[in-house]
Amino acid sequence: MELINLYKCLCDVQRLRILNLLKEGPLCVCHLQEILGETQVKISKQLQYMKKLGIVLARRQGVWMVYSLPMPPHPLLLANLQGLQTCTDEFPWFAEDLKNRALILQRFADNLAECPQVVYQSASGC
Repeated sequence: MELINLYKCLCDVQRLRILNLLKEGPLCVCHLQEILGETQVKISKQLQYMKKLGIVLARRQGVWMVYSLPMPPHPLLLANLQGLQTCTDEFPWFAEDLKNRALILQRFADNLAECPQVVYQSASGC
């Protein structure tokens, strides 16, 4: 990953929120849609942009497209996300998004047919 591409990616609030969520593990577009309150088109467009820059990975699992960070995540990406999480006045959605992520994964945990198992295998307690 090129440094300039990483910083291009970090210049957008929606992409920051997506990266913050993916830091915790893989997610489907449908999960990101629900957490961020955006359309599938907007979320997919952001994910494609980040995929092109090499910041996220995508893999098809059945009918779902699952997105994740490369393993191990780039240290500079993690450092920037951790730094932004301390700015709770300016970025209050980071913590709220993570709470919503946990609630959504818990809700779907009993019905794996609604989303790929890889998402739940990475979630704590699932």
